[in-house]
Amino acid sequence: MKFAFVTCVQIGLSCMEAIYSVNGKLDLIMTIPDEKSKNKSGRIYIDDFAKKHDIPVVKINHINDKEAIEALKFFDIDWLFLIGWSQIATLNLIETPKEGVIGAHPTLLPEGRGRAAIPWAIIKGNDKTGVTFFMMDEGVDTGMILGQEIVHIDNGETATSLYQKVNQAHEILIKKLYFNLKNRTVMGIVQDDSKATYWEGRTPDDGKIASNMSIEEADRLVRATTTPYPGAFILNDKHKIIIWEGIAYKNKTFISGSYEIILNNGFFYATKFDVIELD
Repeated sequence: MKFAFVTCVQIGLSCMEAIYSVNGKLDLIMTIPDEKSKNKSGRIYIDDFAKKHDIPVVKINHINDKEAIEALKFFDIDWLFLIGWSQIATLNLIETPKEGVIGAHPTLLPEGRGRAAIPWAIIKGNDKTGVTFFMMDEGVDTGMILGQEIVHIDNGETATSLYQKVNQAHEILIKKLYFNLKNRTVMGIVQDDSKATYWEGRTPDDGKIASNMSIEEADRLVRATTTPYPGAFILNDKHKIIIWEGIAYKNKTFISGSYEIILNNGFFYATKFDVIELD
């Protein structure tokens, strides 16, 4: 059984490291070219990992490029992991590996299909989320479920801490899945479309704190959009204040060095923030 991996972000590298931590093996890695990666947020380099484990690397501009399909055929790949990759695979690519293509999504599918899964889980006030590995098809996050790992969301959870938990859940799950695939014991479960929900993509502008927000809404927005995301913000005269951390209070108080934001039912005090002068 031959495995290939496509990624260009840390969560993908973590998954590959997890496979090798249990004596697994990859027969091919595909990633984006170095010159293209310079402007890609969160991009990591897999060359050292590939060299350490003597894994062939093919660098592609798009997952559906001829070079990608030819590489999968040349290395006679059975299963392809496509993780941490924003481009949508065509049916031609999906049908090239002999057994199939496996994607990962940081929710408990069919809940939360779509984008921005980590911020939305916090903004919505959920008490849990998770990671789902699934067979890729022509839909978006719609294929058969191959495995899931629950991630509990604590009070005060931030995007930073939840991202780390989700990363760890990927590692746990892929270790189990790898051997189930290798031993041909994996069982796919068809998603119940009647329970599906869709979460829209988010832009940096969606991080704006409005004065009519409650302190609970503002607090969740700050926690959901902090590192590694662009941050919540307010506009004040000629400045943009990007807020990374803060504390919500029902009553006015004083916190040294903080920035006060008045909301409809209380106050939010930014304790870690950046001030950017606008043109």
